[in-house]
Amino acid sequence: MTINVVLADDQELVRSGFALILNTQPDISVSAEAGDGVQAVEAVRAHQPDVALLDIHMPTMNGIEAAKVICAETSTKVVILTTFDQDEYVYEALHAGASGFLLKDVRRDDLVHAVRVVNAGESLLAPAVTRRLIDDIVRRNARPPVWNKNVEALSGREQETLILLGRGLSNPEIASELVLSEHTVKSHVSAVLTKLGLRDRIQAVIFAYESGIIQPGS
Repeated sequence: MTINVVLADDQELVRSGFALILNTQPDISVSAEAGDGVQAVEAVRAHQPDVALLDIHMPTMNGIEAAKVICAETSTKVVILTTFDQDEYVYEALHAGASGFLLKDVRRDDLVHAVRVVNAGESLLAPAVTRRLIDDIVRRNARPPVWNKNVEALSGREQETLILLGRGLSNPEIASELVLSEHTVKSHVSAVLTKLGLRDRIQAVIFAYESGIIQPGS
């Protein structure tokens, strides 16, 4: 099955280079290219791609804003591209619903791998890495948590699962902690994501911090 991609970058040379790399792969096809965020959103709406690669700095609408619209309206997975390796950009991208974050000097093989990984429903950042990142940002910003009533829809086991997800634990680690089978844990994780309206485990980590379920440094 071919992975369809929309590629957005205001630099035509960069855009064309990435498109050339991806189109040489037998399982990847660039359905459309865009030069700004508005065009990117329109292209995603028109083509319904599996993955959208968005430059973070684009005119009219930047990559973060475009990611918010795309993630809210579609099931397209978003990967943010940027020349800046800064925590704030990573957090903004993840908070917008992105599944990953890549620097523009990414190696050819890593770019292809990223598209395949994200399309498979995985994240480019391990939850444990995301937890450390968000913990640091929350500490520095000192923003008070806001309780989300959706948590009350979770069963006791699901709430325990959410806490462990927030701590960046993998399914085997959660199974060990709760003395459950990995199959049962997988069901609990799926229920947590569905009931809270979260796209992936990364979003669960963010949710846990912003709701006050996980405290920085805990």
